[in-house]
Amino acid sequence: MKKIATIIILLFSFTLIHAQNLKARIKIDIERKIGAIDTLIYGNFTEHLGRCIYGGIYDPKSSQANEDGFRKDVIDAANNLGVSIIRYPGGNFASGYHWEDGIGQKANRPKRKDLAWGAIETNEVGTDEFMKFISKSKAQPYICVNLGTGTIEEARNWVEYCNAPAGLYYSDLRVKNGHPAPYNIKYWGLGNEMDGPWQMGHKNAEDYSKFALEAAKLMKWSDDKIKLIASGSSNYGADWISWNRTILTELRNQIDYISLHHYVGNSDSSHKKFMTATLFTDKVIKITEGLINEVRSRYKTDRPIYIAFDEYNVWYRSWVEKQLEEHYNLQDALVIAEFLNCFIRNAQIVKMANMAQLVNVIAPMMVTNDKLWTQTIYFPLQLFGKNCFGESVSAFVDGDTYDVGDQKGIPYLDVSTAYNGSKDELIINVVNRSEDKTVETNIQNQFGMLADKANVAEVNSKSIYDENNEKEQKVKTVSKQITLKGNEFTYSFQPHSFTQIIIKIKK
Repeated sequence: MKKIATIIILLFSFTLIHAQNLKARIKIDIERKIGAIDTLIYGNFTEHLGRCIYGGIYDPKSSQANEDGFRKDVIDAANNLGVSIIRYPGGNFASGYHWEDGIGQKANRPKRKDLAWGAIETNEVGTDEFMKFISKSKAQPYICVNLGTGTIEEARNWVEYCNAPAGLYYSDLRVKNGHPAPYNIKYWGLGNEMDGPWQMGHKNAEDYSKFALEAAKLMKWSDDKIKLIASGSSNYGADWISWNRTILTELRNQIDYISLHHYVGNSDSSHKKFMTATLFTDKVIKITEGLINEVRSRYKTDRPIYIAFDEYNVWYRSWVEKQLEEHYNLQDALVIAEFLNCFIRNAQIVKMANMAQLVNVIAPMMVTNDKLWTQTIYFPLQLFGKNCFGESVSAFVDGDTYDVGDQKGIPYLDVSTAYNGSKDELIINVVNRSEDKTVETNIQNQFGMLADKANVAEVNSKSIYDENNEKEQKVKTVSKQITLKGNEFTYSFQPHSFTQIIIKIKK
């Protein structure tokens, strides 16, 4: 009798647990294309701040240093991450940086106080050193010029130094400094966060637009092949919509992108609320896309303008006194996956994105005691940056939802999907926002036939608060293969997980 009773209890427990599982449906048709996924959305950012440059990418005394003083392990980890473009030298630092301080003989370079972050800048790493770092990576360079305390001529001169062939004053200066061939840097930012009162040289929208317009003209007259990124919204406590509309209106004939920035955090210690953090990101993107379309329609221009989301991350624990050395947990990794899902779902307009930053400072990798280790957020970045290419495609997602605060009907599953035609691969990216429930999901393919095998990669751990460190990697990617039959299958997304499923499609 005891055995029978035990079996009944176990069956009841199993039924109860199964009944508590959440349900969802995902329907995918690869012909419902949103837009081409630009590989530049897998970009990053390095700033003269804390240990990002000095002690991060550059550390001549390290056992990992190459012949130019750059850490080989950081370069390898960035390449393994799939980093496609790196923004430099800031950030807030850019608004007080005068690029000529960082060229020529290092012994002659001035030391200056960085008014943005309070440190002493030695200028040991400047333009030519950054380009040496870039030459060892698989990423393109993206330079942000100083439109805070700088001049329009200073911005133009920087373009000439980097991109002009020998024979001009600044290009000859580059040659004299040992770099005869032009760098041909394509992407240039017109200042950083100029809408923020915290910024050196902060301006209102009209004054920034006038200043940036003149800088843009001179920069493009120096090299008409460059692409320019205007300083869009970062100050969401102000009238950010009006800021973006003014910038787009006044700079419409010069810029190729408008930048957006957004950092999120969990200061309320609410998992459910934190998992909705990127809903605002999506809202900002859609409103800014509407402003772009409004301006292009009003002025009857076919010239495209895209969004460069060139700063984003989780950041709320570590401030200046801790040199922004944020330590990330699994919860943070899920939000990073949601950021990337957001960029994929808006691939028609978001054509560049740069996580802030690459190493040590709010970063996916850290150096401790001369040893590099990967933070939790490294792994979703890597899965996207290595695998999610081609066309973003629209997915119908239906399933259980939850409410938190004023936000109602939040889907437990956050989903993006893509089709890589060069490999005939369907890529499904799914965050299960639930802290404790599996989401049993029916997945249907509506064009072509699914192959009989699928590769599944999951980023997860026992607790949403699990972190990595130099000794232990609790959060990482675990891969497996599953068998499919037909054009429909069921997959159970585990609690607090990010999952990427890749399946070949036979057309």
